Amino acid sequence: MNVFINDIPLILKKANEKVYKHEYDLILKASDHFTSKDLVGDVLVKDTDALLIDRIVRLMEVKKLKKLRSLTLVTDKKKKLIAHLKDQFKIVKAAGGLVLKDGKILMIYRLGVWDLPKGKLNKKEKVQDGALREVEEECNIQVEVVDKLPKTWHSYAFKGKKILKKTNWYVMNCTDDSLIKPQAEEFIEEVRWMTPEEVEEVLPKAYTSIAFIVRHYLQSLKTGKV
Repeated sequence: MNVFINDIPLILKKANEKVYKHEYDLILKASDHFTSKDLVGDVLVKDTDALLIDRIVRLMEVKKLKKLRSLTLVTDKKKKLIAHLKDQFKIVKAAGGLVLKDGKILMIYRLGVWDLPKGKLNKKEKVQDGALREVEEECNIQVEVVDKLPKTWHSYAFKGKKILKKTNWYVMNCTDDSLIKPQAEEFIEEVRWMTPEEVEEVLPKAYTSIAFIVRHYLQSLKTGKV
Protein backbone atom coordinates (compact mmCIF):
# COMPACT_ATOMS: atom_id res chain seq x y z
CA MET A 1 0.00 0.00 0.00
CA ASN A 2 1.63 3.22 -1.23
CA VAL A 3 0.26 5.94 1.08
CA PHE A 4 1.07 9.65 0.87
CA ILE A 5 -0.04 11.87 3.77
CA ASN A 6 0.43 15.55 2.96
CA ASP A 7 2.57 14.38 0.04
CA ILE A 8 4.96 12.47 2.35
CA PRO A 9 5.36 8.70 1.78
CA LEU A 10 4.06 6.59 4.68
CA ILE A 11 5.31 3.00 4.31
CA LEU A 12 4.10 0.04 6.39
CA LYS A 13 6.35 -3.00 6.63
CA LYS A 14 5.93 -6.36 8.32
CA ALA A 15 8.26 -7.06 11.22
CA ASN A 16 9.79 -9.99 9.31
CA GLU A 17 10.57 -7.93 6.19
CA LYS A 18 14.21 -7.10 5.56
CA VAL A 19 15.19 -3.60 6.66
CA TYR A 20 18.49 -1.99 5.69
CA LYS A 21 19.44 0.38 8.49
CA HIS A 22 21.84 2.38 6.35
CA GLU A 23 18.88 3.60 4.26
CA TYR A 24 17.45 5.58 7.20
CA ASP A 25 18.56 8.81 8.84
CA LEU A 26 16.75 8.02 12.10
CA ILE A 27 15.50 4.76 13.65
CA LEU A 28 13.05 4.90 16.55
CA LYS A 29 10.85 2.59 18.60
CA ALA A 30 7.18 3.35 19.14
CA SER A 31 7.93 3.69 22.86
CA ASP A 32 10.57 6.39 22.29
CA HIS A 33 9.70 9.98 23.05
CA PHE A 34 9.93 12.10 19.91
CA THR A 35 8.38 15.24 18.48
CA SER A 36 7.73 16.48 14.96
CA LYS A 37 11.09 18.29 15.05
CA ASP A 38 12.89 14.94 15.33
CA LEU A 39 11.37 13.64 12.09
CA VAL A 40 14.06 14.56 9.57
CA GLY A 41 15.04 12.72 6.40
CA ASP A 42 14.05 9.06 6.02
CA VAL A 43 12.72 7.82 9.36
CA LEU A 44 11.90 4.27 10.50
CA VAL A 45 9.79 3.45 13.59
CA LYS A 46 9.74 -0.09 15.01
CA ASP A 47 6.96 -1.83 16.99
CA THR A 48 4.22 0.31 15.50
CA ASP A 49 0.71 -0.02 16.96
CA ALA A 50 -2.66 1.67 16.39
CA LEU A 51 -1.94 4.43 18.90
CA LEU A 52 1.25 5.37 17.08
CA ILE A 53 -0.57 5.32 13.72
CA ASP A 54 -3.08 7.82 15.14
CA ARG A 55 -0.33 10.06 16.45
CA ILE A 56 1.73 9.91 13.27
CA VAL A 57 -1.25 10.74 11.05
CA ARG A 58 -2.11 13.75 13.24
CA LEU A 59 1.48 14.97 13.08
CA MET A 60 1.66 14.56 9.32
CA GLU A 61 -1.67 16.33 8.81
CA VAL A 62 -1.19 19.22 11.23
CA LYS A 63 2.54 19.89 11.19
CA LYS A 64 4.47 21.02 8.15
CA LEU A 65 7.12 18.33 8.23
CA LYS A 66 9.22 19.89 5.49
CA LYS A 67 12.36 18.00 6.53
CA LEU A 68 10.69 14.57 6.55
CA ARG A 69 11.29 12.67 3.29
CA SER A 70 9.61 9.38 4.19
CA LEU A 71 8.28 7.55 7.23
CA THR A 72 8.47 3.75 7.46
CA LEU A 73 6.47 1.98 10.17
CA VAL A 74 7.37 -1.60 11.09
CA THR A 75 4.68 -3.80 12.65
CA ASP A 76 3.73 -7.43 13.19
CA LYS A 77 0.08 -6.53 12.50
CA LYS A 78 0.32 -4.92 9.07
CA LYS A 79 -3.14 -5.84 7.74
CA LYS A 80 -4.84 -4.73 10.97
CA LEU A 81 -3.02 -1.39 10.98
CA ILE A 82 -3.78 -0.74 7.30
CA ALA A 83 -7.47 -1.27 8.09
CA HIS A 84 -7.14 1.05 11.11
CA LEU A 85 -5.49 3.70 8.94
CA LYS A 86 -8.25 3.52 6.31
CA ASP A 87 -10.93 3.84 8.99
CA GLN A 88 -9.73 7.39 9.72
CA PHE A 89 -10.67 8.60 6.24
CA LYS A 90 -13.47 8.64 3.72
CA ILE A 91 -12.20 6.55 0.79
CA VAL A 92 -12.56 8.05 -2.70
CA LYS A 93 -11.79 5.96 -5.79
CA ALA A 94 -9.98 7.35 -8.82
CA ALA A 95 -8.00 6.15 -11.83
CA GLY A 96 -5.52 7.54 -14.32
CA GLY A 97 -2.81 6.77 -16.80
CA LEU A 98 0.81 7.14 -17.75
CA VAL A 99 0.40 7.67 -21.49
CA LEU A 100 3.11 6.82 -24.03
CA LYS A 101 3.81 7.78 -27.62
CA ASP A 102 7.07 7.26 -29.53
CA GLY A 103 8.98 6.77 -26.28
CA LYS A 104 7.62 9.96 -24.71
CA ILE A 105 5.41 10.39 -21.64
CA LEU A 106 2.37 12.67 -21.46
CA MET A 107 2.51 15.13 -18.55
CA ILE A 108 -0.08 17.75 -17.63
CA TYR A 109 0.46 21.04 -15.81
CA ARG A 110 -2.30 21.89 -13.34
CA LEU A 111 -2.40 24.49 -10.55
CA GLY A 112 1.35 25.00 -10.63
CA VAL A 113 2.23 21.30 -10.43
CA TRP A 114 3.23 18.69 -13.02
CA ASP A 115 0.85 15.76 -12.90
CA LEU A 116 -0.51 12.73 -14.75
CA PRO A 117 -4.08 12.69 -16.09
CA LYS A 118 -6.47 11.10 -13.59
CA GLY A 119 -9.81 11.63 -11.90
CA LYS A 120 -12.58 10.24 -9.72
CA LEU A 121 -14.61 7.27 -10.86
CA ASN A 122 -18.29 7.67 -11.55
CA LYS A 123 -20.72 5.61 -9.49
CA LYS A 124 -20.59 1.92 -10.53
CA GLU A 125 -18.02 2.74 -13.23
CA LYS A 126 -15.43 0.05 -13.90
CA VAL A 127 -11.95 1.14 -12.88
CA GLN A 128 -10.28 0.68 -16.27
CA ASP A 129 -13.17 2.41 -18.05
CA GLY A 130 -12.85 5.36 -15.65
CA ALA A 131 -9.12 5.59 -16.25
CA LEU A 132 -9.61 5.72 -20.02
CA ARG A 133 -12.41 8.27 -19.73
CA GLU A 134 -10.46 10.60 -17.44
CA VAL A 135 -7.31 10.56 -19.59
CA GLU A 136 -9.26 11.14 -22.78
CA GLU A 137 -11.34 13.96 -21.25
CA GLU A 138 -8.42 15.77 -19.64
CA CYS A 139 -6.16 15.66 -22.70
CA ASN A 140 -8.62 15.29 -25.62
CA ILE A 141 -6.79 12.23 -26.99
CA GLN A 142 -7.57 8.57 -27.67
CA VAL A 143 -5.77 5.89 -25.65
CA GLU A 144 -5.68 2.17 -24.93
CA VAL A 145 -4.56 0.33 -21.78
CA VAL A 146 -1.50 -1.90 -22.12
CA ASP A 147 -0.51 -2.67 -18.53
CA LYS A 148 -1.15 -1.99 -14.85
CA LEU A 149 0.92 0.14 -12.47
CA PRO A 150 0.91 0.18 -8.65
CA LYS A 151 -2.00 1.84 -6.88
CA THR A 152 -1.44 4.98 -4.80
CA TRP A 153 -3.33 6.38 -1.82
CA HIS A 154 -3.04 10.07 -0.94
CA SER A 155 -4.79 12.18 1.67
CA TYR A 156 -6.36 15.60 1.52
CA ALA A 157 -9.06 17.60 3.31
CA PHE A 158 -12.34 18.55 1.61
CA LYS A 159 -15.17 20.45 3.30
CA GLY A 160 -13.87 19.51 6.72
CA LYS A 161 -13.59 15.80 5.89
CA LYS A 162 -10.45 13.69 5.75
CA ILE A 163 -10.22 12.02 2.35
CA LEU A 164 -7.97 9.16 1.28
CA LYS A 165 -8.01 8.84 -2.50
CA LYS A 166 -7.21 5.43 -3.94
CA THR A 167 -5.92 5.79 -7.50
CA ASN A 168 -5.56 2.86 -9.89
CA TRP A 169 -2.87 3.55 -12.49
CA TYR A 170 -2.36 2.09 -15.96
CA VAL A 171 0.26 2.28 -18.67
CA MET A 172 -1.50 3.48 -21.85
CA ASN A 173 -0.60 3.94 -25.49
CA CYS A 174 -1.85 7.02 -27.32
CA THR A 175 -3.68 6.04 -30.52
CA ASP A 176 -4.67 9.57 -31.62
CA ASP A 177 -3.49 12.97 -30.35
CA SER A 178 -4.43 15.03 -33.41
CA LEU A 179 -6.80 17.18 -31.32
CA ILE A 180 -4.77 17.23 -28.12
CA LYS A 181 -5.57 20.11 -25.74
CA PRO A 182 -5.80 20.66 -21.95
CA GLN A 183 -9.20 20.46 -20.28
CA ALA A 184 -9.64 24.02 -18.99
CA GLU A 185 -12.59 23.05 -16.74
CA GLU A 186 -10.17 20.92 -14.72
CA PHE A 187 -7.69 23.83 -14.48
CA ILE A 188 -5.19 22.09 -16.76
CA GLU A 189 -2.96 24.71 -18.37
CA GLU A 190 -0.70 22.54 -20.51
CA VAL A 191 -0.44 19.03 -21.95
CA ARG A 192 3.09 18.12 -23.03
CA TRP A 193 4.90 15.09 -24.44
CA MET A 194 8.25 14.67 -22.66
CA THR A 195 11.22 12.38 -23.02
CA PRO A 196 12.07 10.34 -19.89
CA GLU A 197 14.97 12.75 -19.28
CA GLU A 198 12.64 15.76 -19.47
CA VAL A 199 10.19 14.08 -17.11
CA GLU A 200 12.96 13.46 -14.56
CA GLU A 201 13.75 17.18 -14.67
CA VAL A 202 10.19 18.23 -13.79
CA LEU A 203 9.48 15.55 -11.15
CA PRO A 204 10.73 17.82 -8.32
CA LYS A 205 7.75 20.02 -9.30
CA ALA A 206 5.30 17.10 -9.18
CA TYR A 207 3.41 15.47 -6.32
CA THR A 208 5.41 12.77 -4.56
CA SER A 209 2.84 10.13 -5.49
CA ILE A 210 3.15 11.09 -9.18
CA ALA A 211 6.94 10.95 -8.98
CA PHE A 212 6.60 7.48 -7.43
CA ILE A 213 4.48 6.21 -10.34
CA VAL A 214 6.72 7.72 -13.03
CA ARG A 215 9.92 6.43 -11.45
CA HIS A 216 8.39 2.99 -11.00
CA TYR A 217 7.63 2.93 -14.73
CA LEU A 218 11.07 4.22 -15.73
CA GLN A 219 12.70 1.60 -13.51
CA SER A 220 10.54 -1.07 -15.16
CA LEU A 221 12.08 -0.15 -18.51
CA LYS A 222 15.43 -1.22 -17.12
CA THR A 223 14.24 -4.42 -15.47
CA GLY A 224 11.56 -5.40 -17.99
CA LYS A 225 8.94 -5.71 -15.23
CA VAL A 226 6.06 -3.26 -14.56
